[in-house]
Amino acid sequence: MPPSTTSSDDVAKKGLFGRPKKVKGPKKPKGPGRIKQMRDVFTMTRKADPAVVWWMLLAALAVLVVAAVIGSIWGQLIYALVLGVPMAVLAAVTILGRRAETAAFAQIEGTPGASSAILSQLRRGWFYDQEPVAAEAGGKVRGMRDLSNAAMVFRAVGKPGVVLLAEGPKGAAARLATSERKKVARVVGEEVPVHTIMVGKGEGLTPLRKVAKTARKLPKKISNDEAMAVQQRLKALGGKNRPSVPAGMDPTKAPRMSRKALRGR
Repeated sequence: MPPSTTSSDDVAKKGLFGRPKKVKGPKKPKGPGRIKQMRDVFTMTRKADPAVVWWMLLAALAVLVVAAVIGSIWGQLIYALVLGVPMAVLAAVTILGRRAETAAFAQIEGTPGASSAILSQLRRGWFYDQEPVAAEAGGKVRGMRDLSNAAMVFRAVGKPGVVLLAEGPKGAAARLATSERKKVARVVGEEVPVHTIMVGKGEGLTPLRKVAKTARKLPKKISNDEAMAVQQRLKALGGKNRPSVPAGMDPTKAPRMSRKALRGR
């Protein structure tokens, strides 16, 4: 009987006591560290808002002054300053986060489909689609559709009921929102409220940065289970009648909020 032979590959595949050795897959690339993230957020925010540096310094200095005053009163100046340094850094980072969020909104405000970026800020208990439920392209410029004047309506469902976000030229957006409101009311019935938020700048419009807050402040009328049922009913009955997106616009490439801008909060 010929002696058994073991190849080098077989030995490599077996560990101690002949047990099969686990083969480790390729390591996942590590994401950027916290310091690099903060640096990127600071760089992005400083380009859009140069005054952020002074606001951060002012916040940190104010915290240190308060800590020094309290330390002087208690007779523990050094101890108070030691505690005040991390609090001053926290105050500066908080200011950076808020200014970064404002800068992120400023980058996408006014672009077609900007309202879809707000939907992800509604958090838990809300159901929505990234694509508009109604859209109407603007006029033609040199034979092509002017997408900068496109009117669109996005829909979200939560405890307040159905919330329609209308953006674009005020007249066209209001007309689309009214039409969509009637369609939704026929599907969900009178028991579910239907709200309309006109997104934009100007009188009677809600700025982009305040849309999520405005939607969350609406009075709660239905439960989470009822909101889910309403969303499923709207998706089942509204898919066939959904108008097409204006030609030349890809809804999957609608503007998104910069996650880096929100990490500093």
